[in-house]
Amino acid sequence: MAHAKNHDFHILPPSIWPLVASVGAFVMLFGAVLWMQDITSAMFWVGFALVLYTMFGWWREVVIESRQGDHTKVVRIGLRYGFILFVMSEVMFFFAWFWSFFKHAIYPMEGYVGAEYVAPAIHAVDPFHLPLINTLVLLLSGCAVTWAHHALVHNNDRKALIQGLSIGIALGVLFTFLQGYEYAELILHEGWEFGGDEFYSNFFMATGFHGFHVIIGTIFLTVCLIRAMNGEFTPEQHVGFEAAAWYWHFVDVVWLFLFVAVYIWGAPVH
Repeated sequence: MAHAKNHDFHILPPSIWPLVASVGAFVMLFGAVLWMQDITSAMFWVGFALVLYTMFGWWREVVIESRQGDHTKVVRIGLRYGFILFVMSEVMFFFAWFWSFFKHAIYPMEGYVGAEYVAPAIHAVDPFHLPLINTLVLLLSGCAVTWAHHALVHNNDRKALIQGLSIGIALGVLFTFLQGYEYAELILHEGWEFGGDEFYSNFFMATGFHGFHVIIGTIFLTVCLIRAMNGEFTPEQHVGFEAAAWYWHFVDVVWLFLFVAVYIWGAPVH
């Protein structure tokens, strides 16, 4: 039940989640180092489980706070600003992969001083078959999420909200399936390999991390769908869904840059 507040701020009670998150992240990253050294992978998975548990528990409390009326207008503004900063950090994360891709494609030098030019090792993928289909699938998914957002904010149409989210999620799952099929074709039939050279590394890291973000975004939208089916979200209070929509549109935009840079721009260089 929502309760009345005599101020615009939310005073958080003591929480165990920051400590659990820190421990989980440290154990996971330390375990990743051990895994890379072929020592053990157990520590990584223990840390990963702690991180997932923290995400579930912490965000569950945020949802409960919203239901109790703690998310005032000022609090919602702060949540939006925080999520915008998170998306900006994601932009810089993908900027690093684009930088690496263009550097090795345009300036593939061995060494730094007095090195000879080495022809770019770019293995072209036809962009106008499966990559184009995946692009259209992801853009249509973004359109469905936008439709759901518009239906909630302007019409408070819960049926259209649920329908739009359902379509967006289904198309997100289809994108993941098609990308997995593309990877299988490239690895099993085209002879591509993880870390085979700079291009292979950049291709799989950039498109693979994007695919990982699509999976996260699909889970994000699925949680919003469950909440919408439970009668949550109003035209005034829907920060959780708004954040999911922003994240999904960010994923769309990153894929457009990947499609143009890696698939279209890279193809003629082959």
